[in-house]
Amino acid sequence: MKHIVIIGAGPAGLMAADVVSAAGHSVTVVDRMPSIGRKFLIAGRGGLNLTHSEPIEPFLRRYGQFRDWLERHIRGFPPADLIAFADALGQETFVGSSGRVFPKRMKASPMLRAWLARLAGRGVTFRTRQRWVGFDAQGQPQFQGETGERTSTPADAVILALGGASWPRLGSDGAWAPILEALGVEIAPILPANCGVRITWSEFLSSRFAGEPLKRIAITVGERRVRGEALISATGLEGGAIYALTADVRRALADTTRPATLTIDLRPDHTVDELVKPLSRARDKISTAAFLHRTVGLPPAARALLHESAGKTLPVPPRELAHLLKHVTLPIAGIAGIERAISSAGGVMASALDEHLMLHRRPGCFVAGEMLDWEAPTGGYLLQACISTGHAAGKGALAWLDRQT
Repeated sequence: MKHIVIIGAGPAGLMAADVVSAAGHSVTVVDRMPSIGRKFLIAGRGGLNLTHSEPIEPFLRRYGQFRDWLERHIRGFPPADLIAFADALGQETFVGSSGRVFPKRMKASPMLRAWLARLAGRGVTFRTRQRWVGFDAQGQPQFQGETGERTSTPADAVILALGGASWPRLGSDGAWAPILEALGVEIAPILPANCGVRITWSEFLSSRFAGEPLKRIAITVGERRVRGEALISATGLEGGAIYALTADVRRALADTTRPATLTIDLRPDHTVDELVKPLSRARDKISTAAFLHRTVGLPPAARALLHESAGKTLPVPPRELAHLLKHVTLPIAGIAGIERAISSAGGVMASALDEHLMLHRRPGCFVAGEMLDWEAPTGGYLLQACISTGHAAGKGALAWLDRQT
């Protein structure tokens, strides 16, 4: 029996612990926070979105440029396996109207309790309030406790699952990056992902419409267009359609040759020509706001966006007004900070790892979860990839230990 140390007690680390302990090895899970799975619990407050029910090919396309090297690991533990895993923990699932998969109890805490009980039954031990600070002179993982003392823990293999750098108050602060860089591990810059954009609103819009939803819209940044919903905040826009465009927003802000903008289509189900017909009706001396509400059902928050784009006076010719409804262009002032991001992009690059997620620079040390250089939209894709890579790292560690034996 070998001893494996897993650093980080989020979903990726717990899945790695599940795989390794099932093979009969001794496992110690170490985390710097006072309790286990804090981000997992917070993410599940409004309904734990485990994965998505769409077929595997479109599912994999959600990972964009990272599909090629994530595919192996997701196929090794696909959505169907994650659903079966939840069922085995007594957490029966259902598919929502959007195709997302949730536990019927709609919370993370019952699943986490069942998961920890299963691991404890296999003898997995947990140590909290211990920050990983690197490796000692013998190559063993070293930790720093609350009082500052440093201790090493003997390990036959190590799995790093320390998370990205979003929500640092919950434990993911990216402090591992300089440690690995000092070992020569290639790290892509860690950046906010699935977060809001900053827009400099007029005082009228920010004071009157912060918190108002924008439903059934399409948003374009650069060459990419996403349909969905968004939420007006005091400082910009939040919501699923915005989060899905985070990488495009980062690229637009990095392009110094042109201003960064986003364009909102308030009526994506209709063409300009289709909108011209109702907008050509006689106004009968009613206000522009009432006219837009009567003809195209435009709510007040959407009308305010028209003014943010076009100014105080909106165009009167029906075709111009129809074009504006489909092209509300707004300047992007920036992106929300990583401390407010749902997830982060960047991390340990694929070039630093073998096909089993083992570091080339540190044989016997594996990496999983959000530490890896990938990003994905919300909707179950984040948690699926974290758990799948945790599964892959656990399998990789077992294979490596077998080769050593």
